[in-house]
Amino acid sequence: MALKTKVKEYRENAGLKQSELAELVHARRETIVHLENGRYNPSLKLAMDIAKVFHVTVEELFEFTEDG
Repeated sequence: MALKTKVKEYRENAGLKQSELAELVHARRETIVHLENGRYNPSLKLAMDIAKVFHVTVEELFEFTEDG
């Protein structure tokens, strides 16, 4: 399974920089970079904190897809 994320799309639509989102959710900017690039699976707490920033559900931001 692969994690598909819409974090970058929501962040850009909100006019936030990666560093600003990171500060809001108490994470490092590098964590947001890796998350947006699909190289990092967030903890449940981080996923929920990011969803709260954008006023959406975790399911709206993250989706597991089957690999090939």
